[in-house]
Amino acid sequence: VQLQASGGGLVQPGGSLRLSCAASGFTLDYYTINWFRQAPGKEREWVSCIRRRDGLPSYVDSVKGRFAISRDNAENTVYLQMNSLKPEDTAVYYCAADSRYTCSINGMDYWGKGTLVTVSS
Repeated sequence: VQLQASGGGLVQPGGSLRLSCAASGFTLDYYTINWFRQAPGKEREWVSCIRRRDGLPSYVDSVKGRFAISRDNAENTVYLQMNSLKPEDTAVYYCAADSRYTCSINGMDYWGKGTLVTVSS
């Protein structure tokens, strides 16, 4: 059972990146998938989730209107499209799978290794 986050990199302010969270050994559609991020010297922050079954998305206020989470069941992958990136979005981004129906900030079943996003000119 494994989650793998990828797609991070260096991008200029205002740019875009798409992060991927790929699962192996289990079916992502059976889980609520969350994205978290941790900036240097700061605590981990919940960013977004896509709920199991109905796929309802949720976002932290600071990324609403800029980030979009989606799921591709055929690829067993969840994506986080990040647009209009700001320097304050710089962080290591992690995806996590939760067997519960609702979005939560703790109690994850599986965590992926992070991918670094750096927003800088």
